[in-house]
Amino acid sequence: MSLTLKEVEHIASLARLELSPGEKARYREQLSAILDYVAKLQELDTSDILPTASVLSEASPLRDDEPRPPLGTDALLGNAPETEDGQFKMPPVFE
Repeated sequence: MSLTLKEVEHIASLARLELSPGEKARYREQLSAILDYVAKLQELDTSDILPTASVLSEASPLRDDEPRPPLGTDALLGNAPETEDGQFKMPPVFE
């Protein structure tokens, strides 16, 4: 599927991108190649593959969740750039 320059310009405007003429031509080629590849993938017969199939193992790679004592206030605030009265001090967001 080959995209037109007008379609690339429309995609760029949706993404709020300003493209030079050279970039538009390059992106037209690249996006068209991606769409061609997706079209090839859609031709594959996946009727024998379960919708929940995965290439990952079923075992969770995460460690067991074991409770442990919480960190103290001094340890938590130790790396803070500024603190005040045992709390993080942040600059105001609105003035």
